[in-house]
Amino acid sequence: MTTTAITTSELTDLITGVRETLEQHSDWNTTAQHVGAQLREHFPSPDVLTAEQRLGSPDGYQSHTLHVEPDGSFSIIAVVWRPGQLTRIHDHVTWCVVGVLQGVEHEELFDADLRRIGASDNHVGEVSAFAPPGDIHRVHNTFAETAISLHIYGTDVTRIGSSVRRFYD
Repeated sequence: MTTTAITTSELTDLITGVRETLEQHSDWNTTAQHVGAQLREHFPSPDVLTAEQRLGSPDGYQSHTLHVEPDGSFSIIAVVWRPGQLTRIHDHVTWCVVGVLQGVEHEELFDADLRRIGASDNHVGEVSAFAPPGDIHRVHNTFAETAISLHIYGTDVTRIGSSVRRFYD
């Protein structure tokens, strides 16, 4: 993961909204839903990344840290997916909210026995929010255009190294 830690002015209202949501001390599921509402309200453009960052890497999807809350309570990461790039099947260490800034992300959902229970193509402006358990998925850019998504995690992922709790494949 590239640690850029740039807080652009475009993220200021989103960061404030996430802080206010976390002050409510709700359970993870409720927190994820409320943070998702904040992202919908304060949705940034792909310009939160530089033109160079938006290119991605031919070696695999690339993450850029945009903000880490000083107390470690959340972080905002942009992920750039070139065509064909995908994650392994995984779950997370905390709640997560994802919004598609550019392109389309194909997501497959799995149950605890790794049976595929759903799939969707997430388009620009769409936001999903989830929390463990029930967060086993795989993300794949199945389209010809580079995709960019914004991820908000309920922890400092730069400190722990990743949002992934387990890989399943």
